[in-house]
Amino acid sequence: MRQADDEAALMAPWQGRVDPAEAGDARRWHQVMRPASRAEAPGRALLGLRSDAGVVRNQGRPGASEGPLALRRQLANQAYHLTAPLYDAGDVVCQGDDLEAAQQAFVGRVTGLLEQGHRVIGLGGGHEIAFASFSGLLTHAQRQARMPRLGILNLDAHLDLRQAERASSGTPFRQCAELCQEAGIDFHYTCLGVSRGGNTPALFARAESLGVEWVLDEQCRALDSPAVKAALERLLARVDWLYLTVCLDALPAWVAPGVSAPSARGIELALVEEIIDHLAARIALPVVDVAELNPRLDIDARTARVAARLVERLAR
Repeated sequence: MRQADDEAALMAPWQGRVDPAEAGDARRWHQVMRPASRAEAPGRALLGLRSDAGVVRNQGRPGASEGPLALRRQLANQAYHLTAPLYDAGDVVCQGDDLEAAQQAFVGRVTGLLEQGHRVIGLGGGHEIAFASFSGLLTHAQRQARMPRLGILNLDAHLDLRQAERASSGTPFRQCAELCQEAGIDFHYTCLGVSRGGNTPALFARAESLGVEWVLDEQCRALDSPAVKAALERLLARVDWLYLTVCLDALPAWVAPGVSAPSARGIELALVEEIIDHLAARIALPVVDVAELNPRLDIDARTARVAARLVERLAR
């Protein structure tokens, strides 16, 4: 009885329009979504991190904990054009300020889903999801007969390499660098869409010391822009598996207002989509995620709709 109740709660957001009069395939995501516990074949598994702790610790505006639910509600009515099955693996909930426990729980869930053959699609939540997502991927990679080379591509206005006493939404990639050092592997991290005004000289210096490659937002005009093309080619040449994370504050504020720190400039949504397609055609993407959706700050669910569009693309 408890399992049935849990599955009913999990599937509650998955409802929407039905078109029985259509002769062809008129299914939407809510009609094909199944609990991950009932998966019969590998597919795309959604996993949320409901947390405000990282954003609050980073002196940001709370509300990101409501992001996974808002995103599911927008995904529910998306037309289903995929061949892969869709599963909902639920949420890891951060209890109070216990971010570290939530991240560790998320790592375990990511690893388990990867071992079942799913592509994991993380739903944020603050960008503290990034450390948990990459940690789960690393754990899975270490269990392979031959460990693949791992890389990170972050589409973000911020480098998120802050030095702080406590982990936050501003520290995940510094933590990933430390994790790679502990594991004895190279740290391959590229960040596209970086705002010069949103990152202090200290952060750029730390990025340089860690061998991070970044491209400023003003240089990110198109996929074939010299700086973007070169950065992607260098990253792809160095790695076998890529963790791709999209921070919604990489987009202009008028496209994605529902984030803690909206961008004055940002990069175009069309470019983000082109990058996703380019990577999907070139390299394995076992773990991807969309972060920093804050429904409290959104306007007419504009950011949630954009996030849902990106998740659908990441699921292809």
